[in-house]
Amino acid sequence: MDLAMQSVIGAIHASSTRAVLCLAGGASQMPDQFVSETTAKDMAYATYNRSLQLSVPGTPVVGIGFTGTLVSAVPKRGDHRCHVCARMRDHIWEYQFTFTKGLRNREKEDFVASQILIKALASSSCVNIDIPIDIQGTEKLMETQTHLDEASQIRELIEGRICMLPYTYGAGFASDDNSRRVILSGSFNPLHEGHLKLMDTACSMIGGVPIFEISVVNADKPPLSFDEIKSRAAQFEAAGKTVIFTSQPYFFKKAELFPNSTFVVGADTAVRLVNPKYYDGSHSRMLEVLHGMQNLGCDFLVAGRMVDGHYLTFVDLNIPDDLEMLFKAIPAEAFRVDISSTEIRGRQAAGSA
Repeated sequence: MDLAMQSVIGAIHASSTRAVLCLAGGASQMPDQFVSETTAKDMAYATYNRSLQLSVPGTPVVGIGFTGTLVSAVPKRGDHRCHVCARMRDHIWEYQFTFTKGLRNREKEDFVASQILIKALASSSCVNIDIPIDIQGTEKLMETQTHLDEASQIRELIEGRICMLPYTYGAGFASDDNSRRVILSGSFNPLHEGHLKLMDTACSMIGGVPIFEISVVNADKPPLSFDEIKSRAAQFEAAGKTVIFTSQPYFFKKAELFPNSTFVVGADTAVRLVNPKYYDGSHSRMLEVLHGMQNLGCDFLVAGRMVDGHYLTFVDLNIPDDLEMLFKAIPAEAFRVDISSTEIRGRQAAGSA
């Protein structure tokens, strides 16, 4: 490896950006065309989503997709070419290169393709070092950069193109990527002191990285609008807390996004989680879903909740014996706040009437 390339690779490793590369293989969806801009972009999005799942919120991440058709033992009728795509939160870099056929052997075409791949990784890692690429004759490296504004990011989240959209406020996290995440899901309309105290109590019990989570889609309601998402996020900015918007309203899907996490829930939510009624009346389906979450390393921390004038607690839950390890109680002496966002909205509406 030449010295110029060594310096680029060293700078990439020294940057704070984490990268995930996608290789075609088992469980991959068959693309319409193997070597194309679309396939490279689809791979970049897949790896970007995976990098979000693997990293602590606030970590700069990039997903890289590469696809190419190069010199082979059997001559090809079409062009020798490659496509590379790098996806970050607010940018997409795309590179296309067509080789002059007969100019290089497989090893040399492979080397040029590798140079382009490293260039994409360096650009997306904010490494501003010129990368020499062995371009010959009339060959030309086509490079495009697309800026994704916040509205575009939110639209991609709602459409399911990206799996989550983190807003990291405050001092950030000192924890490493293996730290357990403590997740409090809700609509937070509005965020109130009860939510903040509940998260503080949960983290004091088990440690880990505190994350508030909001699903922008709901089974029974339209998706949140851009203005609603911005308004909800602003609350967490004011509180200096991290919130992640996802497109998954169901806990078993949240567990796939956030494996090895503890979900903090109210007793009213926990009651529904262990009620077969919410699994099409199937007790076996309920066990299958909850055991699936357990296999992903997830569990629940349950707080008491005032419901219809009765304070519902962990002891009121009818938890099957083989699911007891999945649930743990927050004692009332550690946390009890008898207020809800619904009540606060009601008071606000009454005050403005």
